[in-house]
Amino acid sequence: MMNKTTPNLAKLIGLDLITIGRVPLGMLLLIFASAMAVVFTTHLTRSAITDKDQALVERERLDDEWRNLLLEETALAEHSRVQAVAKQELEMKRPDSDKEVVIDLP
Repeated sequence: MMNKTTPNLAKLIGLDLITIGRVPLGMLLLIFASAMAVVFTTHLTRSAITDKDQALVERERLDDEWRNLLLEETALAEHSRVQAVAKQELEMKRPDSDKEVVIDLP
């Protein structure tokens, strides 16, 4: 019987790379570096797009809050509401006409 041994693939590839020369090995390293650069750039791009999308969602939320605050400010600053608060909570009243003083400015 013949003794069949399976060749060590990693050893064969290593020997081929050493015996072929430096140019193919250098090209292989450049191809690997280029592939890793593509993967890294793709990751950074997707991360930047995700950050941009989150910022846009936050901007929409802040815009909604700003509009609500403007509506609330308008409602709270209405003349009739200010007058009612002045009468009820601060117990203010309109002065009589004989107690009013008019000042003319030059």
